[in-house]
Amino acid sequence: MSLVTLANLRFGHGTRLLLDGVSGSIHEGERIGLVGRNGCGKSTLFKLICGVLKPDDGEVQIARTVRIGYLEQDPKLPQDKTLRGAAAEAFASIEQLKTELEGVYERMGTAETDELEKLMDRQVALEEAIEAAGGYAVDHKIDAALHGLGFTDEDFDLPIKGLSGGQKARLGLARLLLSSPDLLLLDEPTNHLDIEGRRWLEDFLADEFKGSVVLISHDRWLLDRVVTRIIEIDRGVLREYPGNYAAFRELRVERMLTVERQHEKQQDKIRQEQAFIDRYKAGQRAKQARGRETRLERFKQDSLVEKHAEMGVMNLDLPDPPQMGDFAFVAENISKSFGERVCFKNLTLSARPGDRIGIIGPNGAGKTTLVRTLLGDLEADTGEIKRSPRLSIGWFRQTHDHLDKQVVAWEFLQNTIRSLEGSPRASEQEARNLAGAFLFTGEEQDKAIGDLSGGERGRLVLASLIASAKNLLVLDEPTNHLDIPSAERLEEALDKFGDVDKSRIGGKGGHGGVLLLISHDRALLDDVCDKLVILDGDGNARVFDGTYREWEAKQKAERSAAAERAKKPAPSKPAQPAASKPQPSKAAVATAPKVKSRFSSLPLEKIEARIADIGRELLKIDSSFSDSKVTSDAGKMKKLLAQREELHKEQSELEEEWVRKSG
Repeated sequence: MSLVTLANLRFGHGTRLLLDGVSGSIHEGERIGLVGRNGCGKSTLFKLICGVLKPDDGEVQIARTVRIGYLEQDPKLPQDKTLRGAAAEAFASIEQLKTELEGVYERMGTAETDELEKLMDRQVALEEAIEAAGGYAVDHKIDAALHGLGFTDEDFDLPIKGLSGGQKARLGLARLLLSSPDLLLLDEPTNHLDIEGRRWLEDFLADEFKGSVVLISHDRWLLDRVVTRIIEIDRGVLREYPGNYAAFRELRVERMLTVERQHEKQQDKIRQEQAFIDRYKAGQRAKQARGRETRLERFKQDSLVEKHAEMGVMNLDLPDPPQMGDFAFVAENISKSFGERVCFKNLTLSARPGDRIGIIGPNGAGKTTLVRTLLGDLEADTGEIKRSPRLSIGWFRQTHDHLDKQVVAWEFLQNTIRSLEGSPRASEQEARNLAGAFLFTGEEQDKAIGDLSGGERGRLVLASLIASAKNLLVLDEPTNHLDIPSAERLEEALDKFGDVDKSRIGGKGGHGGVLLLISHDRALLDDVCDKLVILDGDGNARVFDGTYREWEAKQKAERSAAAERAKKPAPSKPAQPAASKPQPSKAAVATAPKVKSRFSSLPLEKIEARIADIGRELLKIDSSFSDSKVTSDAGKMKKLLAQREELHKEQSELEEEWVRKSG
């Protein structure tokens, strides 16, 4: 079944035509990735489908009863609700049914026989309706979505008015996913997500969501996992490719090679025609030459095939960074905190020439703080850091407000990069070659910086840093505003920057640059970095020698091993009645730890009394689970389960201490 059909759709801004008579359809259950260069019209197509924009020509046909969910960059949220309350609005119909059911329960308490029968019938009908709409599992779904997108239980009661822009964007995404539309239109849903959030979104879209999805994203791993068809917007037309993004890359290269061969043949024809025109335009065959010139101009306008800027590989030479010695820095047992917030502790890390180190972790974990501490912007609370005195640092930050908006793009590069010819200032040709390597066309190279988009400015600054002969580059989320071809070109450049002549490492020092990369872009991390520093957001830091893909495999193996351990049945510990003395098993006595616990100072009598109290508390909690009013209250259930887990933990520690004291 076709949910959406596009028929000869045309749309433009001023003289620029974004969509030139495009046609296509979105079918039930499809997972489509919509790709193309920044500004090609991807978001515009979404707005045309949703009716936010009207086409200049053609039409968008939506199947009757189809519900479309569109992720806007600035979601509209109810200002009078809490974060969780706003998320729960996705299930507003269920909440209404639950409220009515509560009213039925209250009336049943005082109803007479005839009315009671009617109320019982209504109760059954309401419970069936609630179950059909998702049942009481919706509370779990809401919590799972909010947790998956990076919110904590403490965030649930935050008022909407106090949320940051990133929090509002993630909440808008959660509400949209929970509403389960027939068709999801997601425009850059990972913009405010860390790696764990991206992984959760992948799993949700691939395994749980049952509707159709059209996804605009620069996250190549997300596209590979979720989509089964790629639609590329290329100079106003739609081109379709079967498979995920990896398959699209291979098929697109084949098509682009065909286009390039066709382009070269056309150029040969143009050169031949132009040679004839130039030779005979002033002689006896001038009339024939003018006719062929007219046909040539028409051919250039109507039939000329353009070659893609990103088709060519980066064959650009980059200046060698200055030597730094054996190490860029060596940090031993460093820690950094701000009040009670611990960013990292007891971290040991070193960087040698050629090292490419990825720094990953949740939003707010302290990744930028770590880099600033390593490079001396901040002082470590503990530990020692030694830095090479010959460090030359280039730092890509997330904002570029310091740039002179009047300077032309190629001139900015000329003023910032180092010449390969040894002169103090790069030539115009060197600057233009670098701009071209970073996918700036000739026209774009002559634009003032103030006229460039955010992604173009980022690309320009990255080009200037990589070619400025710095021996240590810090890139803080460099792909946030880059389209996929630009991100892939950045990877090629970083591979060149990281090259190191192994024969020169040793007593005289290496000659490769060091890269510190802060990013949530897993494809970039995996392709570029050979070492990772992982911050967990709770102050712990871990160094892993290997690629991101290897780290993911290790994490998966560790989670599987933990799950297997959890499956093994633990020895049962029945609750002790008040009058009886606890009797731990012989196995517990044999395996009792010899270390002190938090209950070491308690006398044996108090330990026994507390174990008995815990037994009674556990029995009370377990009996409350039979009360429907308790089980239907997600918040109360969560608190009881957490309390039960804490009591079990305390019970185990007390029994181990009882074993030590009574043995």
